[in-house]
Amino acid sequence: MATSETKQRLLAATIDLLAGPGLTAISARSVANAAGVNQALVFYHFSTVSALVREATRVSTQRGVDHYRPALDAASSLTELLEVGRRLHAEESAGGSVRVMAQLLAAGQTDPEHAQTARDCLELWFAEVTRTVARLLAGSPIRDLVDVTDPGRTIGAAFIGLELYDGVDPDGAAAALDSLAGLGILIEVLDGLSPLERKLLRKRISGAQKR
Repeated sequence: MATSETKQRLLAATIDLLAGPGLTAISARSVANAAGVNQALVFYHFSTVSALVREATRVSTQRGVDHYRPALDAASSLTELLEVGRRLHAEESAGGSVRVMAQLLAAGQTDPEHAQTARDCLELWFAEVTRTVARLLAGSPIRDLVDVTDPGRTIGAAFIGLELYDGVDPDGAAAALDSLAGLGILIEVLDGLSPLERKLLRKRISGAQKR
């Protein structure tokens, strides 16, 4: 078996185990058995099991980002962006990746390597959302008032939180998602302000930020 093929089988097996039994089921033996290879090859290709988990989650997350990028690029307003978020929320929850992220975030509280893995995965999503938010706010008065990285991360973090919340209270998460949609409506209202109204708004917000 070619080296690259073995590595890909190990990554695929790890991704499947993470989405199925979960993080606690990951070991060199379980991954090797699922991949149908010798256990020693886990360490040959990745040095440690933690490194294998990190690479597998990065690959899996990047696939998700690539899958949703066309929909993010097609969004023409924050309201449409949030609708993409609804679809992402439903599909990723069904696919098991939300549970994987929940486990990584929990494990990361005491394990620096899992914490780094979680940060790396979140950064892939945050970067994509921030890019989309920057495009959507390009002509908005909000663009002059805030660093687009902030709303990009806020929206990204909000969806992560809602996905985890959904696991214990689906109705509450749905209601929170509806409330978040109000953000898009608010931005659309602000975009409809006259030049004078925008100027007054900037002055009011600037004054509040200095307090």
